[in-house]
Amino acid sequence: MSTNHPRKQLQASGSGYGEIRASLDVDKLERYLEKNLKGVLLPLAVKQFKFGQSNPTYFLTDANKKRYVLRKKPSGILLSKTAHQVEREYTVLNALQQYNCRSSTPASKRVPVPEPYLLCEDTSVIGTPFYVMQFLDGRIFEDARLLELSPKDREECWLASIHALTALSSVDPVEIGLKSFGPPQAYFPRQLRAFTKIAQAQGATRDVDTNEPVQQIPYYDEMQRWFQTHLPDESRIGRRIVHGDYKLDNLVFHPTENRVIGMLDWELSTLGSPLADFANLTQPWSINPEYLPREGIFRENVRAFKDLTTNAVTGSGKGGESCAPVQLELLEKEYCKRMNLGYPLKDIVFVRSWMLFRTSIISQGIAARAARRQASSANAAQYSTSVELFGELARKVIVDAGENSESLKEIQGDAKL
Repeated sequence: MSTNHPRKQLQASGSGYGEIRASLDVDKLERYLEKNLKGVLLPLAVKQFKFGQSNPTYFLTDANKKRYVLRKKPSGILLSKTAHQVEREYTVLNALQQYNCRSSTPASKRVPVPEPYLLCEDTSVIGTPFYVMQFLDGRIFEDARLLELSPKDREECWLASIHALTALSSVDPVEIGLKSFGPPQAYFPRQLRAFTKIAQAQGATRDVDTNEPVQQIPYYDEMQRWFQTHLPDESRIGRRIVHGDYKLDNLVFHPTENRVIGMLDWELSTLGSPLADFANLTQPWSINPEYLPREGIFRENVRAFKDLTTNAVTGSGKGGESCAPVQLELLEKEYCKRMNLGYPLKDIVFVRSWMLFRTSIISQGIAARAARRQASSANAAQYSTSVELFGELARKVIVDAGENSESLKEIQGDAKL
């Protein structure tokens, strides 16, 4: 999901950790790393990062004060065979790191990623496969408004996120050994097929106690028909590496310079259309603040910049709360220039709408698991609300764009948000 749930507006990349919650056999880990990780000096101090990881992630510090990051699969039986694949994370990071280290790769083309040190698939060490990578000392912005920065710095940071993305999207996956990293079929038809099956299965779920049906996605059938008849032409760009969850709070910025030094959380990475990452990054500009509830968690946490002006006067603080950090036109033009694409982007309405619609389906899945008591029901009401909200936001993207299509008439109703 690409919604931005800010824990605080800025954190150092190593500040959000605490005591270990998911058990880890530190003794076995130390014995393994002593043999396999060059330069590590025992003992290790081990903490667990607090936020945002479906794969448990740990902060390691050795006796020389050198810092590392360890990511592992969750323990126990996993509900999905395709989720939590830390081996795939390591594969793509390793391929990009080798690409960066080539003498033929200019600095401007390098993809900012943490260096992966090792992958361990031996489950006897800590119970699941894991990998260890470089710790990046920098800034993570968890509020896309960047309120603590000056207007100039906001613009530079957002442009830096575009520069990092286009570096990734310009890499030929075949040329760096990632030909089989994703299916050969086009990305968006693949997505539609997969998520249609998911939505059909979870949409039939009923609460085990009340027998109430799970929240349905608004205009589901009409939206599906629109997507099927407006599929983008992916041959124009070709298959590229898709991060899968590319957004501002998955980037590490240099401590003092407005440039990206690392992309985090590669769990959803595959091969496909790079437009998915661009749409995910700029999703706040797809959402008009007027379309959000007047109060509550979504008003507080979902960033909505559509039709907002930038704040060129107030440098920081509350003066920027009702403004966009930068204009979308600037970001899209920079993206098009670096990707050698025409402006405005063709098919971007489809991609923006689909990414929001996908979020609605993902939210419905969480609500369905809660209804079956397979997940905590503490936030079940929140996820039920988000099913309708993001489904409606996906529809609004199409309607607001005034797409010239007979199928548009089916989704032009005035359902409330």
